[in-house]
Amino acid sequence: MAGTIALGSLISEWWRGGTPVVEPASQRDAARLAQLHGASFHRGWGEGEFEAMLSERNTLVHRLRQGRKVIGFAVSRMAADEAEILSIAIDAGERGRGLSRNLLLTHLGHLAGRGVRSIFLEVEENNQPARRLYEWAGFGVIGRRERYYQQPGGEQLNALLMRRDLS
Repeated sequence: MAGTIALGSLISEWWRGGTPVVEPASQRDAARLAQLHGASFHRGWGEGEFEAMLSERNTLVHRLRQGRKVIGFAVSRMAADEAEILSIAIDAGERGRGLSRNLLLTHLGHLAGRGVRSIFLEVEENNQPARRLYEWAGFGVIGRRERYYQQPGGEQLNALLMRRDLS
């Protein structure tokens, strides 16, 4: 029975394009990263914004690739021994599979490897999936920004400031 389950899992991975891999993003990924960001957030970043971030030495960008398809990314900006996670996104069709956990932990490991000791982020207060991810990864709420996110209809939503120390 266990062999059947393992075989089924391998077939499923092969059908989807293989095991997801987290790796450094490159300039050639800019258009796909912009597409993923635009599908995930109200105000998406354009291809030019990703090209600029990918060329900055203080910005770390990882892509999540399955087979030949980029299905997610994480972007952070570093200063001294601190970093801010600017964005994480997973393709809508791939959500709910736990992929963001591996992406986030790998990204945090690379930040630690670059000497980052404290990581900050902002998350929309009502974004429960993102909050669960960050809390699972050890981030704690350290503040709140009232009416920080502007929605298409004019509604303003609060942001939570979160922090995690790496040691």
